Amino acid sequence: MPSITVQPEFLLERILSLEIVRVTERAAVSSARLRGHGKDKASDQAAVDAMRRELNKLPIDGTVVIGEGEIDEAGTLLHAPDCYMQKIAIGPGFPKGTIDLDAPADENIARLAKAKGVKPSEITAILLDRPRHADIIAAVRKTGAAVSLISDGDVAGVIHCAEPKTGIDIYLGIGGAPEGVLAAAALRCIGGQMQTRLIIDTEQLRERTLKMGIKNPRRKYEIEDMVRGDCLFAATGVTSGAMLSGVKFGKDVIETETVVMRSVTGTVRRVMAEHRQFDKFHLD
Repeated sequence: MPSITVQPEFLLERILSLEIVRVTERAAVSSARLRGHGKDKASDQAAVDAMRRELNKLPIDGTVVIGEGEIDEAGTLLHAPDCYMQKIAIGPGFPKGTIDLDAPADENIARLAKAKGVKPSEITAILLDRPRHADIIAAVRKTGAAVSLISDGDVAGVIHCAEPKTGIDIYLGIGGAPEGVLAAAALRCIGGQMQTRLIIDTEQLRERTLKMGIKNPRRKYEIEDMVRGDCLFAATGVTSGAMLSGVKFGKDVIETETVVMRSVTGTVRRVMAEHRQFDKFHLD
C-alpha cells in the first residue's frame, strides 16, 4: 500500500490533495504489476521509482524522510530509522492518558473499557500476527477482550482504531518505525491517541543514535512528537485488504482505490478511479 505524508511549510492548497493521490496511484499500479511474482524488492523499487517521478512533477520543495536516513528532530516529521518500534493506539474521543505504552496490555484494555463505559469483553484489539506478540495476545484474551490478527499492514491496523465501522478499539504491538510515523500522520488527520518508542537493541543502533545526538533512546513519542503542523496523508491499495481495494487490471481500464486525509480540516476522502491512459502507467 504505497502511502505518502506531506508537510510543506506553507499551508497546503486543496489542489495538492488530488496531486498527491496521483502520486500514490501510480506507485500502487507500478508495484501491482509485479504482484504475486515473488519479487518483493523489485515491487517495492517499482513503487519508489514511480513515486519519485510523480513527486518531481509537483510544485513543492520538501524532503523525503521515510525509507532512508535517520531521525531529524528539527523536521516536522520524525525521521525514523529502519528499526522496530513499540506502538499503542486508540481512536478519538477519549481523555488524554487513557492509554500508556509503559502499562501492561491488560491494564490498557481495562483503562479503555472504563473510558468507553463498557466491559473489557466488549473491546477488540488488533495486532500483527507475529510470535513476538504471544504474551500480549495472551494478556489481552485473559481480560476477555477479543483479538484481531493481521498478517501485515500495521499502518492500516492503527487507522482501523479510528474507524468505528471496523469494530477495532486498540492497536498493540511492535512493528516498523517508518510505518509508525505514517500511522501517526493518519491519526493526526482523523483523531486518536498514539504512543511509540524506538527499539534500539543492537550496538550498531546504539552507536548511530548516539552520533545523532539522541540523549534518551528510550524516549516515548506522542503523535505531536512524530508529526507537527498541517498534514496530508494519502494511500492507494496494491492488494485488497480491510482498508482499501487493490489495483485491478481490466481489459480497457485500471481501477484503483485511494484514501486521502487532511489534518487541518479532518476531511477523509475515498477516490475510486478508472485509468484509461495505459501509456502513462506503462512508463511507471
